[in-house]
Amino acid sequence: MELQTQQVVEDQTFRVKKRGIWPAVGLMFVAPLVAEFLLGNLPVKLLPALIVLAPMYGGGALLIREAVRRTGRGWPSILLLGMAYAIFEEGFTTQSLFNPNYLKLNLGLLTPAYIPSLGIGAWWTLWMLMVHGIWSISTPIALVEACVPDRARTPWLGRVGLVVVALVFLVGACANAAIGYRQDHYLASKAQFIGAAAAIVLLVVTAFLIPVRREDAPGGTVPSAWIVGAVALLFGSVALSVPKDWGWGAVAALLALDAAMLLLVILWSGGSGWGLKDQLALGAGAALAYGWHAFLQHPAVGKLDASVRVGNAIFLAGAIALIWFAARRNAVGSGKVEA
Repeated sequence: MELQTQQVVEDQTFRVKKRGIWPAVGLMFVAPLVAEFLLGNLPVKLLPALIVLAPMYGGGALLIREAVRRTGRGWPSILLLGMAYAIFEEGFTTQSLFNPNYLKLNLGLLTPAYIPSLGIGAWWTLWMLMVHGIWSISTPIALVEACVPDRARTPWLGRVGLVVVALVFLVGACANAAIGYRQDHYLASKAQFIGAAAAIVLLVVTAFLIPVRREDAPGGTVPSAWIVGAVALLFGSVALSVPKDWGWGAVAALLALDAAMLLLVILWSGGSGWGLKDQLALGAGAALAYGWHAFLQHPAVGKLDASVRVGNAIFLAGAIALIWFAARRNAVGSGKVEA
């Protein structure tokens, strides 16, 4: 009887360990830090904004990660759900997909490749799908999972945790929407909201229709993680440098970059040696592209002064430290996981 009780306790302890609250908490904060601060969109002075940004960005990333890992799916599903998140945030929370003068900042976001019948800018819509799908959601998940190799593919939350995070996410989204509306008083049309909702449903359904990848699937050649990271850094840097003034040319350039990078990742991740180190390399390359490019841009909010560049340096150093920590963690184990 004592042995059975001890075994039950050990099993419960193992499950709790495999879940673990700290990776979940880490993702809650890494997601907004990458999405807004490493990008250089917000200056270091606005770091307290994490109070409302972490529930939305972090909550969204965590819910996506849990849903995918619980169903045994992989990165294609995460990317699709990340794009669904993009439409949710930019179509409902900020409404930047439809607002011709978002927050009255005179940024002209919808002007390049404008589609009058839909009231959207093709460039801005595509760019938001990329920014959130790749950087706001996939990159933080890749980095934080690589920090916990033994828990990279296991759920981090129980049922109660999922409910709590879902509620936190909804509160964060509503808070951000309220703040934006108070500043702008813009409201999209019913048709635009319905179209955005339909696109979200389509992306979510597609994400879970993707078959679960078999572990015994035949694989190909996987290059060095350094090469994977360098290619990701190059892709991110070029994508961030495509001028929006090119209009439809910018749309074509981004689509070409996406297609090329997607093809490479599909070929590489099918290899039998593809693992957490390679996942980390992709996330690291994407994060570092954000980090260096932040020094070239003006923050979306506030003035450009010395503190902005100091903040850029701090966030880039933080990203490098996180990558280094994850690399050290993966140097201990094999780091081999499915795509």
